[in-house]
Amino acid sequence: MLNAINDKTKFYIAAPSNFATGGPELLHQLAYKLKSEGKDVKMYYSPPNHPAPIHENYLEYQLDFVTIVEDDVNNILVVPETMIYLLEGYKKTKTSIWWLSVDNYFLSIRYIRGLINRFLLGIMGSQDYLFFNKKLMFVDYHLVQCKYAEQTLKNYGIKSIMHLGDYLHKSFLDKETNVNKKENIVVYNPKKGLRITQKLIKHASHIKFVPIENMTREEVVALLQRAKVYIDFGFHPGKDRIPREAAYLECCVITNKRGAAFYQEDVPIMEEFKFNEKELSLKLLSQKIDDCFVNYDHNSSKFSSYRDEIRNQESEFGCQIKSIFG
Repeated sequence: MLNAINDKTKFYIAAPSNFATGGPELLHQLAYKLKSEGKDVKMYYSPPNHPAPIHENYLEYQLDFVTIVEDDVNNILVVPETMIYLLEGYKKTKTSIWWLSVDNYFLSIRYIRGLINRFLLGIMGSQDYLFFNKKLMFVDYHLVQCKYAEQTLKNYGIKSIMHLGDYLHKSFLDKETNVNKKENIVVYNPKKGLRITQKLIKHASHIKFVPIENMTREEVVALLQRAKVYIDFGFHPGKDRIPREAAYLECCVITNKRGAAFYQEDVPIMEEFKFNEKELSLKLLSQKIDDCFVNYDHNSSKFSSYRDEIRNQESEFGCQIKSIFG
């Protein structure tokens, strides 16, 4: 449990104003769970002067927000790794970073250092970055969403680390997939690992690939419910949402071994579904996809424990909330 928490503690959870992606959703879920535990919690949106800071997706959580964080020894400010600049200027308030994505931190570093990090990742494909803000070692608490984040922080000398995972929205977990309607389709996200995906598409012209592009949330779900395979050769900056959604909707998930996908704790799928990019054989990869098509039931059953884990993540998140925040 965090040693600063007492009956007077106020929790401030920072999030970008009127912006909806996976990260902000998790931040609102954290605030909601803390509120459910009887904590005094407020959202703090940046920029604070936005005329409508709460995105419509998050109105369901019914959370209050403030435009100023009270600097008090009893209070705790939690920010995502992309909004570390918000921690500046507080002398009394306890500070905490929730590392939802390791790579996004390195890419969000301002000015020339951030540009160099972005060059290393975007052009060179390297996740070994040159620049890290050593001031972060003096942040009071580091919460990590995955093993990849934990190991990265340890490599930079940070020790005050606690695990706080995440979970898929309950409306998603209510979805039921009819496996009898599955088709020989491979779904991919064109924003992740497109370089390898394009090579695979060219090599395996007999396979139908469908990108997640210009789709509503409902359309993405419907597509994943139809498909037998989802591939992701991106950087896996954290435990990404879409691979979990794909697995839960009865897709066979195939990844590389980068970022969080390297760690079995973060992406717990069998090694036969993980491919090392440095030794990648497009022939073997396409054969694996064909096998998932032909022997779908057999291969899909290998993801049953992963689906069980995804189903239980909200309960585990609640336990972590109680353990960390009391």
